[in-house]
Order: sequence, then C-alpha cells, then structure tokens
Amino acid sequence: MTADAAPPFAERRPHTLERPGGAVDDPYHWLRDREDLAVTSYLEAENAHAEAHLGPLEGLIGTIFEEIKGRIEEDDTSAPSFREGWAYYRRTLEGKQYPVHCRRPVPDEHVGADLADLPLDLRRPVDPASPPADEVVLLDENVEAEGHDQFSLGGLHVSPSGRFAAWLVDTSGAEVFEVRIRDLETGEDTGEIVPRAGYGLAWYADDAAFLYTITDDAWRPHQVWRHTLGTDASEDVLVHAEPDERFWLGVGRTRSREHLIIAAGSKITSECRLLPADDPDAAPLLVAERETGVEYDVDHDRARDRLVITTNADGAEDFAVVTAGVPTVDDPDAGARDRWQPLIAHRPGVRVEGVACFAEHLVVGERTEARTQVRICDPITGEGDPLAVDEEVSSVGMGPNPEYGSHTLRYVYGSMTTPVQIVDVALDAQRPRVETKELIKQQRVRGGYDRERYVSWRDWATASDGTRVPISLVRRADTPLDGSAPCLLYGYGAYEISLDPGFSPARLSLLDRGAVFAIAHVRGGGEMGRRWYEDGKFARKPNSFSDFVACADHLVAEGITARDRLAIRGGSAGGLLIGAALNLEPGVAAVAVAEVPFVDVVTTMSDPTIPLTVIEYDEWGDPTLDEFAGVMASYSPYDNVRAEPYPAMLVTAGLNDPRVQYWEPAKWVAKLRATTTGGGPYLLKTQMGAGHAGRSGRYDAWRDEAEVLAFVLTRTGAVPAP
Repeated sequence: MTADAAPPFAERRPHTLERPGGAVDDPYHWLRDREDLAVTSYLEAENAHAEAHLGPLEGLIGTIFEEIKGRIEEDDTSAPSFREGWAYYRRTLEGKQYPVHCRRPVPDEHVGADLADLPLDLRRPVDPASPPADEVVLLDENVEAEGHDQFSLGGLHVSPSGRFAAWLVDTSGAEVFEVRIRDLETGEDTGEIVPRAGYGLAWYADDAAFLYTITDDAWRPHQVWRHTLGTDASEDVLVHAEPDERFWLGVGRTRSREHLIIAAGSKITSECRLLPADDPDAAPLLVAERETGVEYDVDHDRARDRLVITTNADGAEDFAVVTAGVPTVDDPDAGARDRWQPLIAHRPGVRVEGVACFAEHLVVGERTEARTQVRICDPITGEGDPLAVDEEVSSVGMGPNPEYGSHTLRYVYGSMTTPVQIVDVALDAQRPRVETKELIKQQRVRGGYDRERYVSWRDWATASDGTRVPISLVRRADTPLDGSAPCLLYGYGAYEISLDPGFSPARLSLLDRGAVFAIAHVRGGGEMGRRWYEDGKFARKPNSFSDFVACADHLVAEGITARDRLAIRGGSAGGLLIGAALNLEPGVAAVAVAEVPFVDVVTTMSDPTIPLTVIEYDEWGDPTLDEFAGVMASYSPYDNVRAEPYPAMLVTAGLNDPRVQYWEPAKWVAKLRATTTGGGPYLLKTQMGAGHAGRSGRYDAWRDEAEVLAFVLTRTGAVPAP
C-alpha cells in the first residue's frame, strides 16, 4: 500500500443505539465485536494504511530513535532504598528491554543507621559496569518476559523479613495479574499462583500471609483476599468486599509498618479500614464511616500512637490535616469523624496532596499556583517551611522513604531543563529544618547536555470566561519567538491529575530542531488546587476544552508559533481533550496526536457493562440524569465531528486496553473520514497485543515516541517532508 492509496473503508451497518436522550444511529457499532474477523481485518488494514504514510518517515524515525537511545544511560542503576539491612535498587542493561531488580546487604556496622549516617558510596547508585560481588538478583524482567510480546510487572513486594517476594505479572496488556511467590534465598518461585489479581499487595509482619485485590468483570478491584504462604489460592480467605460499583478497593501498609490498610474510594468519597500487621486473623476495623463527598487518607504516627489524616471534611476544599486515635477492638470508634483533631488548617489555594509520618517530623506534599512543594513540619504544631528549590517552573516531590525513624528525607527534583535529581536532606530533630543536602543521583544525558542552552518559563492564557490558564514552556535559547517556530502543545485535564513540568531526553529531539514544547494546565487537572479540578468536570467539563483552545490561541497570538506550525497531543482523557478541542475549532492546529483517546463518551458512559463505566460516573456524570446528559452529548468527540477540514491526525489504540476500549478510536477515525470535508490524513494504529500503555519494552516505547515526533516535525515544517 502507498500513501496515496485510498484509506480503508469502514462499512456502515445500520444500528440504532438506545441512549439517554434518545435513540441515535451508530453505523460503526459493529467494530465493538472483537471476535468478528471483519473487525480484525479492518484494524489490520488501518495499520497498513498508517504504515504507508509513516513508512516514508522511516529515515527520520530511525534517526530520532537513535538520538533518544543515545541520550539515555542504557546501563543505569537507581538510587538504593534501605530496609531491614538490605539496599534495594534496580538496574537497566544495554540492549535489554526491561529492568533487573536487585539488592545487596548493608555492612553489619551500618545496619540500622540513619540514611545520613551511611557512607555516600553506599547511598549512591552502584556502578552498572561493575556490579558489587554481593549483589543478589531478585527478579530479571527480561528473563520473565521471554516468549511474550507484552510484559508488565504490576509490583514486586518483598516480605518484611526479606525472605520472600510476591510479584505481579501481566502478559496481555489487560492489567489483570497473576501473583507469584519467589523464595529469595533460593531465587526460585514456590509454585504458588494467585490467578487473577488487581494492583496492590500488602504483607503481614510475619511473612505468613498477604492481602491482595481481585477485579470483577468491569475491571474494578472489588474484593480483598488473604493468601497464606504454602497454601493453594483456592484456600484464600475473603477479608473484605465492596458492593457499591462506584468504589474501588486498594491495599497497603502504613509507614510505621504496624497496620495494613484497606482503602475504598470513589472519585469523590473514601473510607479506610485498618488491620494489625501482626495478626492475619484479625478483622478490619473502620476508621471513619464514608460520607458522600468526604475524602480522607490515613498514616500511622507510631511515636504518638495516632492516625494522621489528610481530608477535605468540613469544607476544607484544598484539604487539611487532622489527627485521631487508632481504632482497636476495645475502642473501635477512635478514628471516627467526631474525634478528629486539627493539626494543619485548611489554606485555600494550597492543596495538601499527602502526608508522610516520621518519628520526629511530618512531611507534607503540597501544590499551589501550578507549583509543587514539600513542607517539613513539626509533628505537634504542624508548623513548618517548604524546601527551597531553584526554579519556578519545576517539580519536587517525596522519594522513597521506607524508614519511619529516619532523620533524613529523600526527595526528587527536576524541571523542563534540569534532569531528574535524587536528593537527601538531613533534618534537625528539635525543629525540622534543612541542615544539609546531598545529591545522590543526577539523571545523566549521554552525549553532553548543556542546560544553559535551554530556557523554560511560565505563561498564562486567558480562557473565554476570563480565567487565567497556566502554560509551562521550554525551548532552546536560540529559538526565535517570532511565529516561525513549530510548537507541540500537550494537555490532559481530568481526574485532578497534574502535568508537572519535568525533563525528557526524548523531547530534546524536538527542541534541537527549533520547536517549542508547551503544557496546557487546563481545568479538570489538579495544578491549581481542588477548585481547578471541580471547574473541569461534570457539567463544567467543557471548560477543559475551551481552556486548551485558549492556550493554543495564546501561543499563536504571542508569536511563540503559528497556526500552521502548531501540533497538539494528548492521551486517554487527554485524547478526549484533543478530540473535543478539534470539534470546537477544527483549524486550531496543523497536526493532532490522540493516543488511546476516550472519544465515544456518551455511548461508553451509557453502558455499565464496559469496564470502569460506573466508577467513572463521579468523574464525568451519569448520562441517564438530565443534568449530565445534554452537556456530555455536547462535547463527546465521536458525536460532534463537523463537516469541515480537520488537521492531519495520528490516533492510537490497544486491542487489550481495559481503560479505553479499542473501538472508540476506531469508530472515531471512521467517522472523521466519512464526515470531514478535507484535511487529514487520519491515521489509526492499533497495537494488536497491547493495552492502555502501548508496547511494554523500553526500546519499543522509544521507537513509538520517535514515530510520533517524526509525524509532528514533518507536519509542522520543522523537518521537510520526504
């Protein structure tokens, strides 16, 4: 097939779909039947058509792939984290797709020492070229992935004693896992398998058992089970079940390691239960009964035997921090709402995102004005100061800090021009404050990287309702801002997820060809606090799309780029953002990339049998209700394609995707071809053995990224089209 060949024809089969708001004609509904050979044939034909268009870019794709690979340290080692006399880390090896998980023993004289008291050569990554002689390989993902086109490790959970590891594996992309048990003394699996599990696993203190979740047919973790080592999974015990289809279960362990947590959460409500880590037979105890609209997370402060709770209760829109007692059999109501005591008051505009309890201090992750910060607080008064950072457009957050008694905090810092840094900060025990900083690991960019050659900055667009929308940007210092530079604008805008400005070695292939990269922090995300999120969901969801268009218009108006040099990109809910923005303004950009896009909104949200639909009612709304039906129908990309020219588009899907079903992008591309009056081409690439995240190996992921960048660069004029 050549690029000038006609695209695949999607047959229009009569089908009337009964939806809230009335019946609609959906001639591409047949694409939902993955067992129909005609569907497989159509998807394969679309892949061939996409390849015909992308094939001429193979030289550029290969060049960019080699650039990405050439910048990334293929032989690399993570900074170690320390637990129970072991240093845990992972290594990547040149030519290997997946990481190798390792550990090494801490010398006897340093076992139990504070992080700051360990020698720097022990705290820093081992040399990947010469691994230590005492290194123990826990799990080599490359070995386990042999014979599989797709491989995903859902977690590697080492037992408290360090003797066993439970690891979760998925080889289809469907994100349903087998749990396997490995004896770390022998390096062999025990043969025990839990056949169908969700994310998350929590060990009891004595290594005898662990908790895990089970997913239902809608891919909702709805049950928590206990597995006892040495027994068959058929003997596992149901510990807790969640009947409400809006709620999702998760399991974990407090930082004190004294309690296991079962957390139930919808998009707007949460509820936690605790179990003693030293008693597998104990029943879970409720912390505070769920109340619609009230969210809370808990951690255990062992030194003061209390719970520290982050919550939006009592009107704390951006969340406050309170304390409560630990529920026991004798006092089961110790964590109830009416016994909560304030610790850190609600501060409008400062979103509290999480709290970590240490023996002598409290670490609080916060967000304000589209900036992240980590605040070190007194555990009694709640008062404290944020860590100082060097750049306004940057990202800082807590790293792995497994030891409750540590007087040292490990945090992660980076920006659009600063590669990721792992930093240890020593904290004064009398009043928490920064004493010293030690750089433990700096992300290395091979081939030389001069930070001074690049500039990042924050700009603000004005939305149609007057709201100021932040944009994070980066370019080479010598890239002109006279409208001649290509620009890639990225967005997401859902679930209160924030797109924090960070470093990307792959992105340099854009910047070094004279392009600007920008992130639109639209409403629906969490960058500006909870109100920012609330103003981009439910009936106010259209704000996300008009914000994105406003950001695109601003980039053109300010001379950062021109309309025919602008590309837009988003994935999943960000793919919805792209589709809805194009329907608002089909000429908003010259090229669009929509990866696994959620575009058939009304149909999906009207079908409770599709995975995640009922859970998603608290994000998008229930279309059977009048307050949501109309607005949802007004922005659903598939339902609102206009008879106008649309830009060139690259759309991706995963046949095994449990989050966004493959047929949504497939139907959308078919309708774009049938409805629009020019523009294009509209390319659909479906990974026939992958899920939501695409191909799983790192080299495959780099190759896919190179393909997207080549498509963007040629369509925006940064590189001449072949």
